[in-house]
Amino acid sequence: MSNIITAHRRTHNLLLISKLLNLRDGASPLTLIVDSLEQPATRLLREYIRRGKLSRTNIVFVAFETLTPPDGVDVFISTRRKTFTQVAKEVRDACLSNSMTTSLGVKKSLIIFDSVHPLTTRRPHSHGGPVNIVNYFGSILAINAPNPSSQTQIQASLLAVYHSDIPVQSAQADPYAPSLYSLLSYLSTAILTVHSTHHILAGKAARDKSLAAPLYGLAAEEDGVVVGLKSTHSKIGMTEITPEDRDSLIIQLDHRRRSGRNVEEWYYLPAEWSYDARQPREVVTLLDDHPLWKKVEEPVAEEMPETTFELGLTEKQRRDREKVVLPYFDAQKGDGPGEGGRILYDMGEEDDFDEEEDEI
Repeated sequence: MSNIITAHRRTHNLLLISKLLNLRDGASPLTLIVDSLEQPATRLLREYIRRGKLSRTNIVFVAFETLTPPDGVDVFISTRRKTFTQVAKEVRDACLSNSMTTSLGVKKSLIIFDSVHPLTTRRPHSHGGPVNIVNYFGSILAINAPNPSSQTQIQASLLAVYHSDIPVQSAQADPYAPSLYSLLSYLSTAILTVHSTHHILAGKAARDKSLAAPLYGLAAEEDGVVVGLKSTHSKIGMTEITPEDRDSLIIQLDHRRRSGRNVEEWYYLPAEWSYDARQPREVVTLLDDHPLWKKVEEPVAEEMPETTFELGLTEKQRRDREKVVLPYFDAQKGDGPGEGGRILYDMGEEDDFDEEEDEI
């Protein structure tokens, strides 16, 4: 029964991550990607863009930190010297002017914000100041509302990147206001936290040996330049680190279903060069299937109790035991009924045969 439940969970979670990454059926209108200095979200954003181009999705990239348009982006919106109201208008216009339509007559758009920190940290005197992020994202996603005058349905999904290592100091000093991460995690349908493959596997190898997991980046609390993404170690425990693991990514998913139930799972995204960018086949796997993560069950040998005498049999004793004919073998040779209750016994010299007793 447990194997059936495990197989069902694996199938369901693999279909879920495929649905989220492929933006199928508007699975997540607002997705939050949480990255860090050890593992930026750039690799996952490129995977979203790759899948979006395969599904004829209009990619709108809102750049607060990015200087040049990434490959595959259809509309690149720079926020330099613009108010947030102007940026939102350009985003809506880019989605409405999308000419790519799916086979079902739906115009799909993916809106990517490479950082959400400027939305709440910009000072009031700087091009309009901070915004209410709930109303701001809501005004952009309002284009998904059905339009009776148009026969084409617009399906826009918003992807926002949150840097967990950057302290957020809101321009609106309200001690009772929730933090930016708390607000975004409450609004988001799915939260994807990216981790370095080497760091996660190194921690797993240490825990398997009952050792303290190594610390990287800001968690190490070391002075100097933070270096966390690449490691000089070529082994995790006794296993060699492959080049694919160095360029890969581990995704921690927290998905909120409509029923309110959370689905949590860990996934492994291989390196980009390990597969063809134009292939539609799913490349994301469960972290449990990674060879350095899954537990290898070693066969346990039967241990004999330590005693002063030998409990096992020698080869000669085993052969002699097999030559012994047990009584029930003769009882199975009966040709007809009535033989099942007969007692098989050979009388010896010391036995006294009594005919009268036998007649009874």
